[in-house]
Order: sequence, then structure tokens, then C-alpha cells
Amino acid sequence: MNNEFNSLQKDISQQFITLLQDWIPANSSIAIAVPNSYIYFHAGNHDIHFEVGRPVERGSIAHLVLQTKKRTDAILDNTLFETPHYGIGYPIYIQGTAAALVVVLPSATTTQKLEPYQFLTGKRDEEWNPVAIDKISYIESLQKRTWFYVEKNQFKTSITLKELQMRLPPFFIRIHRSYIVNIYFIKKMARDLTSNFIVTLKDGTELPVSQSYLNNLRNALEF
Repeated sequence: MNNEFNSLQKDISQQFITLLQDWIPANSSIAIAVPNSYIYFHAGNHDIHFEVGRPVERGSIAHLVLQTKKRTDAILDNTLFETPHYGIGYPIYIQGTAAALVVVLPSATTTQKLEPYQFLTGKRDEEWNPVAIDKISYIESLQKRTWFYVEKNQFKTSITLKELQMRLPPFFIRIHRSYIVNIYFIKKMARDLTSNFIVTLKDGTELPVSQSYLNNLRNALEF
């Protein structure tokens, strides 16, 4: 098994890495996966601890490429990276084995391509309402749908939370897999009786902060 793995690594180096350096943006991250696991990873400018041999997550770009054998691109959530990034996956073959090559662009490159939203259009009852982005207190992913809230009114949008995170102004902070909050609507932050972190909004709404996103909130509000 080790000999086969080392052979794959050598083959990867010879076939792809030198070629990639000629066309991908500097500091991009590169991952290569064969069915079930990653066999190569280069972190670029992404701050992440990633071990070769990690299983391929269902629904990830690598998984989709391996299943469809087609080029796939998407905004990545935090399954591999702490903040969303734009990734492109390509079907390749290594020693006759189907594989996936995933290129994750530097966050600065992604930000330059995506202008921040100035408003969101949401559906309420049977009406569509454009809402200025700074009027939205928080955004929620619930039952595979995305909702945003304005003065206790709930609006539905077709844009996913991870897509929104790439194009929201910096005063929106991801605090949970299911929540993004506008920091101007935060009243206080505290731990509950079970030591979980809770954000309370000015209208009394309480939102949980997951451990994986707590640093986002601490860095943004400096506490």
C-alpha cells in the first residue's frame, strides 16, 4: 500500500504540479483525491491543517467530480476551509485510476470577482420585496431554505448561506453553520447555562454561536 501511495505521489508531481504553476493564481491551494481519500494537498495561502489520507466528504467538489467525471465549480463552505472560497474541480486520471483535481483560489482573488450585495430580494406571502442589505438583522438556513429577517419579518431567498457569505458586507459575520448575523443588530454576547455561546439581538432574538465560528465573532468585535 505504501509503495502504491508513494508511486501515486510521484506521478502526481510529474504530471500536474509543474503544469499547474503555469496557469493558476499564485497562492492557490491544490487538492487531489482518488475515490475515498485525498492523496495530495498544497495549502497555498489558506491557513489550514490538512492531512493526506483524509476521506472525501460527500457533496464536496472532489466527490462530485469523482461521481460525474465532469468539471465542477462551487463556493466551498467550511468543510475544508474556515471561510468560504471559490473552488474548481477537474476530472483526471492517475495510473488509470479516476481522480479529482481541486483548485481553490486565494480569498483575495475571489473577493475581487464578487461585488458585495447592496440589497436582497426576498419573498413574503406572495410578494417579492427588495430590502437594503443594512436593514437585515440576520440570515438563517432552515430546512434547506434560506431566510432573512427585517424587524421580525421573515423573507425567503433562493441564495444559499455560503453564497451569501462571499458577497455580504464585512459587518455580516458567520456565527454558525445555519446563521449569519449583522453585527449592528447585536445587543450582547454571553454564555448560557451549558457554557454555549449565545448572541442576543436588539429585538430579543437569541442565536447560537458554534465553536468553529467563535473566532470569527471574537476577531470582528475584538473581545
